[in-house]
Amino acid sequence: MAHQLPAGTPTGLFIDGQWGPASNQAQFEVVNPATGQVLTQVADADPSDGRRALDAAVAAQPAFAALAPKRRHEILMDAFNLLHERIDDLALLMTLEMGKPLAEAKGEITYAAEFFRHSAGDALRISGGYQRAPQGGARFIIAKQPVGPCLLITPWNFPMAMGTRKLGPAIAAGCTSVIKPAAQTPLSMLALVDILREVGLPDGVVNTVTTSDSGGVMEPLIRSGLARKLSFTGSTPVGKKLLEQCADKVMRTSMELGGNAPFIVFDDADLDSAVEGAFLAKMRNMGEACTAANRIYVQRGIMTDFATRLTEKMSGLTVGPGTDDGVNVGPLIDQAARDKVSELVSDALERGATVLTGGQQSEGEGYFYPPTVLSDVPVDSRMGSEEIFGPVAPLTPFDTEEEVLAAANNTPYGLVSYVYTTNLDRGLRMAEALESGMVGLNQGVVSNPAAPFGGIKESGLGREGGTVGIEEFLETKYIGIAVAD
Repeated sequence: MAHQLPAGTPTGLFIDGQWGPASNQAQFEVVNPATGQVLTQVADADPSDGRRALDAAVAAQPAFAALAPKRRHEILMDAFNLLHERIDDLALLMTLEMGKPLAEAKGEITYAAEFFRHSAGDALRISGGYQRAPQGGARFIIAKQPVGPCLLITPWNFPMAMGTRKLGPAIAAGCTSVIKPAAQTPLSMLALVDILREVGLPDGVVNTVTTSDSGGVMEPLIRSGLARKLSFTGSTPVGKKLLEQCADKVMRTSMELGGNAPFIVFDDADLDSAVEGAFLAKMRNMGEACTAANRIYVQRGIMTDFATRLTEKMSGLTVGPGTDDGVNVGPLIDQAARDKVSELVSDALERGATVLTGGQQSEGEGYFYPPTVLSDVPVDSRMGSEEIFGPVAPLTPFDTEEEVLAAANNTPYGLVSYVYTTNLDRGLRMAEALESGMVGLNQGVVSNPAAPFGGIKESGLGREGGTVGIEEFLETKYIGIAVAD
């Protein structure tokens, strides 16, 4: 059954509290990845539109910084409630533009809303400090103030949650922003911003530009000197370019970049739990996640049993449009994504890997790829160094703890690692030695709004969520006061 976009879905630019077209009236197409057909067209901003959006954010910054924290809290909580009230329409919108099954889309809306609830609490907890100077004669006041106007760039794979994860702390801290969603999935972000408008967010506080020319629109804003922070989620190569641009004005940055997550299963692990964890870490969002298990290392003595159980789970999944009943796996985002997955699988097979299930592109319309399990994947295959971003589980055997630790850390990335073992000493030893910003110990999902999300090495800078996420949007000011003791 063909599904239509929910009525009233915004498709324009949102600048200074108003919806409108691009200044040159240009538009670009948004495609349904399940069919390859055009869903709708959205405004295609040019650099002048980007500048209008940033000017609006700059103009709104002083008043918004002065807004009472309680009011910022209320705005975020009202938006949290509306996200839940409209979860069905928002999930359908996400599925149509991104492809994930409706059940997963609803899960993302719930996850996205939690960032607003968490940030609403943070808005009330921003604090500083007061102390006496060590030598006497003065007092120190430590104040926290909003960074200022922010540029926020979000990816296509979690089009709602990556928006709330950035907008929530920005709003809580008192920062205005220009947010640019990915061109493949702009509709979820536009719907989110309209909810913020509806709950009374002041004009100019959040401005949204959709564009097919991300670099052409965003680079002038980065180099303008008007924005004081950039928060980006996306690939490491793009992140490096943005960091170079930010250096021009010494702009604060948060970078959530690529991953190459190792998933390690020792022979003392609870095998049922390990298989379920690997399944979740691999198949969440069809494998299109920076936290996805990209290299699955299984101790040799349990490899056959583990591979059999995982293959059984993967081969039992139903592939199809995310709007269809009973579908577990939707399409990949576009043909380029599917082609890359096929290339990585072909490379592994040429190097000696074996297909246990899947392994070939689906025929017909849409960008589908079947759930795939490969055994005996060599460590020097492309999968060992490149994000798969698809439903492919590559299994590689190992013998010793030292061997697998060296293999796991042999990557420029360091976002997340996973370890399954019932030996607490080994688990803690591995968790401390793995070079990643996050570790899932006997759990296959680490993302949580209440926990600090982020990586080390070439996987990024800074953290989102947890008690530290809002600090990315705050400056620390020291005020010294002379006092006669």
